[in-house]
This record gives sequence, structure tokens and C-alpha cells, in this order.
Amino acid sequence: MPVAEIPEEEERAAAVAAIDEWSARELRRGESLVAVERQEVTDRTASHRWYLRFKGEEKDFITVWLTLGQRTLHHETQFMPAPEENAQAVYQYLLRRNADMYGMSFCLGPEDAIYLVGRVAAAEVNDDELDRIAGSSIHYVDEHFPTAMALGYPKVYRRRPRPG
Repeated sequence: MPVAEIPEEEERAAAVAAIDEWSARELRRGESLVAVERQEVTDRTASHRWYLRFKGEEKDFITVWLTLGQRTLHHETQFMPAPEENAQAVYQYLLRRNADMYGMSFCLGPEDAIYLVGRVAAAEVNDDELDRIAGSSIHYVDEHFPTAMALGYPKVYRRRPRPG
């Protein structure tokens, strides 16, 4: 049976609608998503961008940036600034964590800051995929931020006490 290709514009429109509906619903639920900002992109590098701000445990807030391109949705989260000390140990720790992560990985970004990044096909953007992106981003930051920061900023970073 032949597979019909979805035209790019319809694919992007469906992804935009899915992200807008999902983020509005999550914001109304009031659990971890606390703010959403959507931007139209006019420089032809993408069609839309969203900034999703979540409450974190180890960081006050975790912002997930979604960028819808021609055929893919790129997602990224600034994990931490470039380490001031023990850079090799920080990079080694995070690269080893990449092997256990699904759908995203640690990488270096502007100014050598460390990011969590991933990409999915625009046609795959739905509630389940957005739940995975948001949930994984929050989980991976909360799980790995304390160790990475303790290694990279040993003189100033102190892990938050666990409630309870």
C-alpha cells in the first residue's frame, strides 16, 4: 500500500496546533508548566518558537525551547554555564550520561554552555511526544544538575536539601 506524504505546510500547521493545544492544557493544569511564550520567526531559520518554563527541583526553573523548522522540531534546554573548574570531569560525567538518555543528549552550545538537545520529525509532534520532551528535560536536569554543578563549581554550588 503506498504511503501518502503530508505536505510540509500541513505538517507544520498540525505541529503548531499540537504544541499550542498541549501547552495551553498543561498551563491550565498548573502542575509544573508555569509560563509559555510563542514567537513567530521572521528570519526564515524556523517557522515558530516556543519557550516553555517549568518548575524544577534542583534549578528554580527549567526552560525548554521548541523550534519548529521545515520538517523537524528541535528542542533544547540550557543545562548549565561552562564549568569554571574540573571541566574535563564535568564533560566526562555528562558524556557518560548520554548513553542512558532517550531522545536527547548533552552538548556544548554558545559560550561553551551545556545544553540538553534533541530533534523529532514534525509529523511525530503530538501529546505523547511533547510529554516525553518536557518530562525528560525536567527529569534529566533534576537528576544530573547537582553532580555537574558540584564538579564544575565546587566553591559556590551546594545541592538543595530534599523536602520531607
